[in-house]
Amino acid sequence: MKINEIFKSIQGEGKAAGLPCIFIRTSFCNLRCRWCDTSYAFYDGEEQSIDSIVAVVRDYHCPLVEITGGEPLLQKDAHLLMAQLLDEGYQVLLETSGSLPIDTVDPRVRIILDLKCPGSGMNDSIHWPNLERLKPGDEIKFVIADRNDFDWAKAVVDQHHALTDKTVLFSPVFDELAPALLAEWILKENLPVCLNMQIHKFIWSPERQGV
Repeated sequence: MKINEIFKSIQGEGKAAGLPCIFIRTSFCNLRCRWCDTSYAFYDGEEQSIDSIVAVVRDYHCPLVEITGGEPLLQKDAHLLMAQLLDEGYQVLLETSGSLPIDTVDPRVRIILDLKCPGSGMNDSIHWPNLERLKPGDEIKFVIADRNDFDWAKAVVDQHHALTDKTVLFSPVFDELAPALLAEWILKENLPVCLNMQIHKFIWSPERQGV
């Protein structure tokens, strides 16, 4: 597998926010979101064996691991990596864009599906059958740039009953949409969604890698 970086940090988003977590960032992405904050993973990285990746993970002594990117599902060995980590007792999160099918992902993995709003410029990439394949306990994230994105995400949540038992995250584009404004919209519309802040960007510099 081509790996961009492996590091231990504080989980910045979702249900596990605030917990220590090991991040395995894969190289390559099939999308080019306008607000992407990890474009350095588009191409850069080193080929590593699954055994060598797992060895690095073991050295961090942390039970929570997230596979992220880039887009992890572009690499076929991502499934083997997740299976090995699960078999060794790790809790495994997968963050994926939702542009590729998730039906072959190990059911023990907690999926974080980052569904692309229109403001990303990648809205046409969505593989809609994925919404029906999410499991209870999985999460779906909408990164929101403006009111149009908010209204679009609200409509998706309203129309897809498969999301009623999932954790739904509304995340403001960092330094573009004020979190207070997004919070006001959520409260006014009485939405059962979580305001999702990237807390690692408040702890460290937004431009810093490896956190």
